[in-house]
Amino acid sequence: MNNMVATKPRGGDLVTAEQAEAIRTALKTSLYPGATDESVDMVLAYCKAGGLDPMTKPVHVVPMWVPEKKQGNRVISPAGMRDVIMPGIELYRTKAHRTGEYAGQDEATFGPTIEEVLGGVSVRYPEWCSVAVYRLVNGNPVRYSAKAYWLESYATQKRDSDAPNAMWKKRPFGQLEKCAEALALRKAFPEAVGAQPTAEEMEGRVIEGEASSVRQEPQQKLERELPAYPADKFKENLAAWGALISSGKKTASQIINMVKTKGSLTEEQMIAIEDFEQVDEVSSSDAGTESTSTSTDNGPIDWDEPAAGAKA
Repeated sequence: MNNMVATKPRGGDLVTAEQAEAIRTALKTSLYPGATDESVDMVLAYCKAGGLDPMTKPVHVVPMWVPEKKQGNRVISPAGMRDVIMPGIELYRTKAHRTGEYAGQDEATFGPTIEEVLGGVSVRYPEWCSVAVYRLVNGNPVRYSAKAYWLESYATQKRDSDAPNAMWKKRPFGQLEKCAEALALRKAFPEAVGAQPTAEEMEGRVIEGEASSVRQEPQQKLERELPAYPADKFKENLAAWGALISSGKKTASQIINMVKTKGSLTEEQMIAIEDFEQVDEVSSSDAGTESTSTSTDNGPIDWDEPAAGAKA
């Protein structure tokens, strides 16, 4: 596209038209696979306004349900799923560090673990999580703490269901910790991080005027239009998808989003894909080093003619 948003790399110099197009291609094929040109433009505009490097993925493209808006009897904005650009917890951390006053944080503490059946799904989750961060005020570290409750924060599978989505079921502690940390950073650095909530906090919400706490219907429109992804093809392709995740060429969320363009997935199928990422994380932790992928991403998977014998 010719109306490329000007972007600055870390050095601060404007990139050339060729570099800008390369950045756009990388965003669409690697960091935001399946994103529309309009959504990529929003990412680039957000990064330009905030002086951010888009290649570090400081923001997320979050599909959210926006209710219909009316003025009298006239519809001024139809209801539907729309992509919204939301900062990630990593961007909050970056902005806090940029102040030169970030002085670390305490290890997260969790409330009692509760076992409960929500929407027919058995779940184990912490009642709450508390995180405290420190900011230097007149040279002295000042503690700012915040507490987030799981039942007030988790994302559901559907609007009319209390069952948690795949990520909140699989990582109930980790997801809640991100929400608590975001709350604490907003308390400690309000002028740096601003008032916009993070993607982790807004997952499973409905936009109504400003963001409200009403749960959304994630991908409901897509699920109604597409049939279920064939179980035999899912079984056939699972190993190939796992290899892409293990090699670092794709993340589990990228695989899931791309497969959903062909058909809807069950909760168990999404967890099966995410398990490859979990195994990779455990292996990296056991090795005592933080793995860094050096593989070259050759672009999005051709889901009609996948490589390595997998056929979608």
